[in-house]
Amino acid sequence: MKLVRYGHSCVLVETAQARLLFDPGAFSNGFESLRDLDAVLITHQHYDHIDTEKLPALLAANPAARLIVDPGTTKTIENLDIPVTTAHPGDTFDLGGTRIDVVGGQHATIHTDIPVIPNVGYVIDGGAFYHPGDAFFVPEHRIDVLALPTAAPWLKAAEVVDYLRAVSPRLAIPVHDGMLATPAVYIGLYTNLAPDGTEVRAAAHGEPVVL
Repeated sequence: MKLVRYGHSCVLVETAQARLLFDPGAFSNGFESLRDLDAVLITHQHYDHIDTEKLPALLAANPAARLIVDPGTTKTIENLDIPVTTAHPGDTFDLGGTRIDVVGGQHATIHTDIPVIPNVGYVIDGGAFYHPGDAFFVPEHRIDVLALPTAAPWLKAAEVVDYLRAVSPRLAIPVHDGMLATPAVYIGLYTNLAPDGTEVRAAAHGEPVVL
């Protein structure tokens, strides 16, 4: 597999069979020119994970791409007049021969005064790659490559370390860092506290990473 990161939580994952774009949001850029996508997958409705202004043009330029979203996002895009598939935990999809398992269900708690919204995670090919969105859900799958949330209003660094240890992937790619001035500070912390056998590797914007 190959991964290209377009900022914040937006990543393109290329398997032997499919090109899958995850969470093209408002804090991300460069994904607008992508072509030959098989699917665009959205974990939840927050604007840093789905840019509703850019999404219609992206899908128009990728007519074969399937849009897959969580239940909350279905309502967010209902006025865009674009075909959509709603993903629920427990669902599975076949995208050009690549299997997607839907896991999770809820966004992490930001504050008790803020309602919890839906959030789904996507596991590729039985654990080859996992994008959890904004949640610390640990799937039953043995995860090889994890998109690791780095910083957000809903997390603290200690929770990220505990999550990294719970999932214990071979490789963790830090994501969700669009609000940080110095992501390297957090990445260094997670690198030092990662479990044995886990590599934390930063992915530069727009540069392919072989997984």
